[in-house]
Amino acid sequence: MDIHHIRYFLAVCETRNFTRAAERCHVTQPALSRAIQQLEDEVGGLLLRRERNLTHITDLGALLRPRFQQVLDELSGARQEASRFLCMNDANLKVGIMCTIGPRRFTGLLTEFNRRHMGIQLQLVEGVPDRLSNLLETGEIDVAIMASSERFPERFDVTPLFRERFMLAFPPGHRLAQLDVVPVEAIDGEIYLRRMNCEYWDHLSDICNARGVNLHVSYSSEREDWIQNMVVGGLGICFLPEYSAAIPGLQVRAVTDPEVVREISLVTVAGRRFSPAVSTFVSAVKSYNWAEGGAQPQLRLSPAA
Repeated sequence: MDIHHIRYFLAVCETRNFTRAAERCHVTQPALSRAIQQLEDEVGGLLLRRERNLTHITDLGALLRPRFQQVLDELSGARQEASRFLCMNDANLKVGIMCTIGPRRFTGLLTEFNRRHMGIQLQLVEGVPDRLSNLLETGEIDVAIMASSERFPERFDVTPLFRERFMLAFPPGHRLAQLDVVPVEAIDGEIYLRRMNCEYWDHLSDICNARGVNLHVSYSSEREDWIQNMVVGGLGICFLPEYSAAIPGLQVRAVTDPEVVREISLVTVAGRRFSPAVSTFVSAVKSYNWAEGGAQPQLRLSPAA
């Protein structure tokens, strides 16, 4: 059933005149008459009856007129929504953010993006890499910003954004405060508070094991704030990414011998076509000057005692 046939029929219903309806629809009268006849053939009965200069709507026409009007209105609404979407007005964008990434590094990017594209509504979805990868594959998020201690699968396109070191966090007055940087061997025998969402935990554990460093894991939590508060309270130490949002009182040093660095990347599904909003965001992330525009590290090295 052609939508133009429906539009012609509704125009005749409003004008009660084939000539005026044809003028309104910008078609010739014979073309409009043929279209309505084809519509009548499809529904199996007369919709309009012409008597001299008067056009009457049949009972079948009156019955179907509200249905046809609904179809036309819904199509018009769909076109308007598509237009707003393509023009990035009221467009929704879901961005997956790895839960261990600190927000301050992204403040400049998000502020600039919002200023330039106020019609795009950003929804940030937090998660660990495995969850974000699954959401990305199923299309529940559009892009992801995350890191991995291993290579990303080939099904993803990966654009590196910036690198950040792992630091060692400890309470005030701890013996490690005397060091400018902390060699991994220096933490042997320490009580460790494990951040369960840390995607580098296995890698960090392997480094410690390779150097004969024994850590006594006394507490594990998915809550970064709980871990940090317990560190400040003197219950243990923990590894922490350089750009994490740290609570007051937390003492930190860079880890060395070896230095452990993770790479934060923009991850998308290879070959998947982007909507205008997603394409705009991806371009903004790739063109952003992470070296200069990103926030300075919040975890600053405390002066040696």
